[in-house]
Amino acid sequence: MSSDRVLVVIGRTRHKMVVAELQEAVKRGAKFIELRLDFLAKAVDFKRLTPLKQCPWVATLRRPSDGGRFSGNEQERMMIIRQAIASGAFEWVDLETDIASAVPRYGEVKRIVSYHNTAETPANLDDIFADMLKQDADVYKIAVAAQSPADVAKVLHLQRTAPKPTVAFCMGDIGQPTRFLALKFGAPWIYAAFNKERGIAPGLPSFDEFRTTYPVQEITADTQIFGVLGDPVGHSLSPLLHNHMYRKLGVNALYLPFQVPRGQLSQALEVYGQIPVRGYSVTIPHKEAAAIVAKEAEPTVPFTGSANTLVRRDDGAFAAANTDLGAILDSLKSHLAQKSKDGPVVQLSQLSVLILGAGGAARSAAYGMHREGAQITISARTYDRAQKLAEDVKCKAVDWHARHNVNFDVLINCTPVGMHPNVDESPCHFSVLKPGAIVFDTIYRPETTLLIREARARGCDTITGVDMFVRQAARQIELFTGHIPDTEAMRTIMRKALSPLTKAFDEETTQAPAGEDAVSANE
Repeated sequence: MSSDRVLVVIGRTRHKMVVAELQEAVKRGAKFIELRLDFLAKAVDFKRLTPLKQCPWVATLRRPSDGGRFSGNEQERMMIIRQAIASGAFEWVDLETDIASAVPRYGEVKRIVSYHNTAETPANLDDIFADMLKQDADVYKIAVAAQSPADVAKVLHLQRTAPKPTVAFCMGDIGQPTRFLALKFGAPWIYAAFNKERGIAPGLPSFDEFRTTYPVQEITADTQIFGVLGDPVGHSLSPLLHNHMYRKLGVNALYLPFQVPRGQLSQALEVYGQIPVRGYSVTIPHKEAAAIVAKEAEPTVPFTGSANTLVRRDDGAFAAANTDLGAILDSLKSHLAQKSKDGPVVQLSQLSVLILGAGGAARSAAYGMHREGAQITISARTYDRAQKLAEDVKCKAVDWHARHNVNFDVLINCTPVGMHPNVDESPCHFSVLKPGAIVFDTIYRPETTLLIREARARGCDTITGVDMFVRQAARQIELFTGHIPDTEAMRTIMRKALSPLTKAFDEETTQAPAGEDAVSANE
């Protein structure tokens, strides 16, 4: 696949910034660029822009009703569109379906006939598309807002069955996978924002993400699809880690984020079965529901009542696993073995453990500690949930306000407290952090949370969420692909991705953004 199958979108209010981004985009490898002329605050200066051409351009002048920013009237807009076509600067022009018939072909300029709906996926989308196909276009574009997995299914079906070159996708977080999947199902290109901060369209990925996280150039009809399923999922580093490891393992696969609202898991699994998605990493809030929908499960799933992994069987049903439990235990046991190099290894059965939280990761931690014979106390902000989990594993629960009165050898934070944007928060008061205690924070982004930083300052041993995250992801990759990944390579990728200094995560790529947001290893 050639790189011109990524159409890089540039939209700025000043010509000076358009010029700067055009030059930088080409430096970074852009070979196909859409200029959003509707973003410009002043009249388009074609003579200023044309000398910068180093690749094919698309001219687009979008109305606010279609998600654009052009503030003039329709007569002015049509005049500028015709000027763009006649300028010689553009190989393509984007024309909305309601005006396409009023703009005749001119010279060799190719035509995109488009339909945008920023509010919904209309019930009559198939009829709209059928009418568009009667118009004179080289490529057809459908961009609609997705409110549910059912909307995603409708657009994927349209893309898959389109009789002429078509780019069809859903805007917004729920629809984001369709932007990538369009290539798998025959789209001539997909869109990427050169500068994601400009707010060009909801859910539009950045060009950097295509260069660093999603290897879209390698997508074919045979590419296997995996993903992380939850709400939210946009913060997850799972796509970065999985996609790099698939490449290292020589697996033709793409790992995507699937945002699925609470209560819509079954519908989403059915919809994405049409792709099909071969396996999922499952995160908040679907871990307990995932355990229920699976037709078979590893012993850890009924044991904990939650699953963070679903693998599609040949018959379409799902097998479930809980890789969190093993990752938590392995992280702790490895730490204890390292700590006890010169003496007897401390067993988990000898330790008292305070678990903060009562969600999926907390359940895995609680059942794992119970299996090892540790003395467990659970505290969560919702006491009823903590009490229920404590009853399930036959241990003690305390009110959230009483958590500081619990003596512990090991503290495991399974709450999101300390994640972005609340990176200055901690799930407990630092006075309880005693020298020699083990503090295990399942948050991996940032790796050094306030809790971890303060624990180290007070002489505690620490385990970060990166260790757990890598261990559970390695097991998922093995379940998905049958390959055993190199966990040291995975740790290197993660630490480079999280570093605010290097901002790079793999020698195979150039710089990647290293946002300061946070995420739990709870996937």
